[in-house]
Amino acid sequence: MGRLIWRVARVVEARDETPRARSILLSVPDWPGHLPGQRVDVRLTAEDGYQAQRSYSLASAPADPWLMLTVERVQGGEVSPYLTDELRAGDALELRGPIGGYFVWDTARGGPLLLLAGGSGMVPLMSMLRHRKRLRQAGGRVVPARLLYSCRTETDILYRRELDALAADPAVGVWYALTRAQPGDQADFRRRIDLAMLRSVAWGPEAEPAIFVCGGHGFVEAAASALLALGHAADRIRTERFGPSGGMA
Repeated sequence: MGRLIWRVARVVEARDETPRARSILLSVPDWPGHLPGQRVDVRLTAEDGYQAQRSYSLASAPADPWLMLTVERVQGGEVSPYLTDELRAGDALELRGPIGGYFVWDTARGGPLLLLAGGSGMVPLMSMLRHRKRLRQAGGRVVPARLLYSCRTETDILYRRELDALAADPAVGVWYALTRAQPGDQADFRRRIDLAMLRSVAWGPEAEPAIFVCGGHGFVEAAASALLALGHAADRIRTERFGPSGGMA
């Protein structure tokens, strides 16, 4: 229960990831630690006492020096416009967590690691990839990983430079599926994720990958159904659904 208290977090840096999304690095001196895939509640309090609260996944690895949230701006939203447009280094906000124990990955779950992301559903999967990289840098075993990331256009891809750098590792595969691809976009696929796409990039069920699927409701349902059709066991597939802001639906 001690993990569920509200803590004061101080903004170290706020940087744009895409035209609609911003990553916020937070210092939390008494942070108890988290697992890749967990989330936090964020609470904002106005001068008149009005409070608004949203849940956001953590993008940072457990060993990173700061906590990272990545938030997409929702037009007319209560929380995301402040986090993406107003928040500055030195500002404070309240958070509570870490929360969640189902949609998490660590070495105990093994590998290989198969990640399917839709839009801002990339956020908790980025925590997993960063954790995997840190484990390897520390001399841990190599866990093969494959990521299939679906976005509307190339400008909507979160962490693009970092993902491309990770893909230089021969044990990591990264593919982009753009549903509204524009001329010049560097897309591996120009359509929504489907059975044929998964068959071409994913491991088969005989590899027994640890599978994580995160995105909007329609994306998660389509991806999970395709994985089952390919023969993957239901207990190997873990899913999480996101709302439009990058927070939990």
